[in-house]
Amino acid sequence: MFPFARSLVFKLLKILITYTKPDVQWLTTKELAHWLENTAETQPIILDARTEAEYAVSHLKNARRIDARAPDLAALKKVSHDVPIVVYCSVGYRSAGIAQQLQQLGFNRVYNLEGSIFQWANEGRPIFKYNCPTQFVHPYNAIWEKLLKSRIF
Repeated sequence: MFPFARSLVFKLLKILITYTKPDVQWLTTKELAHWLENTAETQPIILDARTEAEYAVSHLKNARRIDARAPDLAALKKVSHDVPIVVYCSVGYRSAGIAQQLQQLGFNRVYNLEGSIFQWANEGRPIFKYNCPTQFVHPYNAIWEKLLKSRIF
């Protein structure tokens, strides 16, 4: 897929997700990268809302996996509602659902990562398989893989 077409699809996806989940706050990949580099700031909890198989291929550093279909939010009950949380998936749809649920539980600094791991990886930002850097991302399926640069799936 041509870069301009990929960019357009990501913009359309954000419009669709915002329409269905209007209260979800967004964070760009650039903003998250800057935040993670600034260790003087309180670092966010990063939640990966993809399947185990997707997570096993790669994930953002220090990300915790959460099941988007049946999220176990009990583990977050001990977390202050002021702690920042960033949620991502492949393109942002599943993570928006988790972000919305967290907001409904009273968390007030929850962000959906714009473009999610696909955009993050397309920009050449670091991804990991366990603690080792990798360049590969699970493509989710044959349709969505078109949003990934061909060298990373």
